[in-house]
Amino acid sequence: MVEFGGSLLQDHGIGKGASYDYDAERVPAEATIIAQRRTTPLFGLGLVDAVSDETFETLARMQARLTPETAGRPNKVSDLAVKRVAVGKFGWKAQVPTLFQFAGDAYLNEMGITNPFFPNENCPQGDCSLLAGNPAPGLNDDGGGVAAFANFMTLLAPPARGPITNDVAAGEVIFMSVGCANCHVPALRTGAHSVKALAHQTFFPFSDFLLHDMGNLGDGIEQGQATAREMRTAPLWGLREITRFLHDGRATTIDHAIRAHDGQGAAARDGFNALPPDSRSKLRSFLNSL
Repeated sequence: MVEFGGSLLQDHGIGKGASYDYDAERVPAEATIIAQRRTTPLFGLGLVDAVSDETFETLARMQARLTPETAGRPNKVSDLAVKRVAVGKFGWKAQVPTLFQFAGDAYLNEMGITNPFFPNENCPQGDCSLLAGNPAPGLNDDGGGVAAFANFMTLLAPPARGPITNDVAAGEVIFMSVGCANCHVPALRTGAHSVKALAHQTFFPFSDFLLHDMGNLGDGIEQGQATAREMRTAPLWGLREITRFLHDGRATTIDHAIRAHDGQGAAARDGFNALPPDSRSKLRSFLNSL
């Protein structure tokens, strides 16, 4: 809804000045889709950024061959730095291809700071004439802040695993057996990288970072090639530190989150529901070790 201000709501404004009056935006009456968003964790994303596009494309082809009923696909989006199509890795719809672009996008859309990748202000409520009173026209950041933020995210370490007890080990086997690992792929490997700590590393995000049709769990939003029903597989590392689950935070327990799965996640959901109580308990132990 570009004519009403775009897909993100600016719910804060800087208020009144000598030549401007920027109030918070309102949800337009014409809006047919309203979706909440839980902030995605930033830890370990330098490793994800260091995985090659070909790795994700190969993974998608392998899933299509071995588990076609749950196979994912990459979201092909524009990489603004190299001006080519690339595999999206970041955001709930895998709509951003690199951490550097992710940082620039966040600077504009989350903080209102224009930068070389995103030089144009968001027009309040879609009315670009209001920008005539912009107290800080031109680029608000020359790219240095974006680069520093991207570097900060790149070097954030992934969370350490909790203790691996017998129940945790048994729960991981159950996780595999009910089909959770079809999408929440345990391990990925990075490619070449200028930072030695990120080069050729095996890490354990428990995600394929691909799009999957999640049926009613989809958010109704289209981004890049992602359809209204498709969501990027959420990585499970750090799960034990999270208290709200799913893209909109609707689930307050792991059980609730699993039982909300639909579409390509329905079979794993049904497998979880069919488990005897002891097996469900061990699966929870495994998930709470991540």
